[in-house]
Amino acid sequence: MFKVLVFSLLLRLKLRLKTCNLNFKLITLNRIEIIPSINVRTFEEVQERVKKVEPYVKWCHLDVTDGIFSKHLTWHNPADLPLLDTKLNVEVHLMVSEPEKVIDQWLVKPIKRVIVHLEAVSDIDLIVKKCREADVEVGLAINPETFWGKLEPWFKKVDIYQTLAVHPGPSGQQIQEEIYDKIIHIRKSCPGCIIEVDGGINPETAKKAVESGANLLVAGAYIFNSFDIQTAVNQLKNVSFTR
Repeated sequence: MFKVLVFSLLLRLKLRLKTCNLNFKLITLNRIEIIPSINVRTFEEVQERVKKVEPYVKWCHLDVTDGIFSKHLTWHNPADLPLLDTKLNVEVHLMVSEPEKVIDQWLVKPIKRVIVHLEAVSDIDLIVKKCREADVEVGLAINPETFWGKLEPWFKKVDIYQTLAVHPGPSGQQIQEEIYDKIIHIRKSCPGCIIEVDGGINPETAKKAVESGANLLVAGAYIFNSFDIQTAVNQLKNVSFTR
């Protein structure tokens, strides 16, 4: 009788744990995060913009270009990162050629996530391995013209999948409309994937991106060109929470 009672209790506990895990996954997938994008030329500007958005968000996004993968050149010196004093989670978007050669330099505090481009990397497994060893999340990005299906071999192997909605370069570009179909295809093929959209995000495009299946919205110009950063962030959040 005692064994039967113990077995029954263990079975109930197992079912509860499964339910909790499922609910946690659903919460994660349904959570829409607004991530301000910082696309500037100097580290002083990076610091300034991080402080501007720090009270209103949980993450910020550093655009890093090397003038090779993208002709546009931004701040790209990881040696400055120890001086970045922030409570925010920081993701760095490496729009650089051969990220394998520089990845180690970016796996430092306060970086919590590194995003590399499928078009620029030749050894994704190496990038994933190094990020895992450093306890840093890893994301895989594709340019607007890249077929979404090229991400498919990496489903469930990295933490997030970024669909760049503009060409690698300066902030303020308009979103490319075909990005929504790309998001829809990725979501259908990988229901559990975390999908990030980067570029051209405003309340109108944010709504379309979320309806298509995006989880993370990276916005730069709409936030930093506004008269009131808090209002701009809240407008994007309000649109996102209507899903």
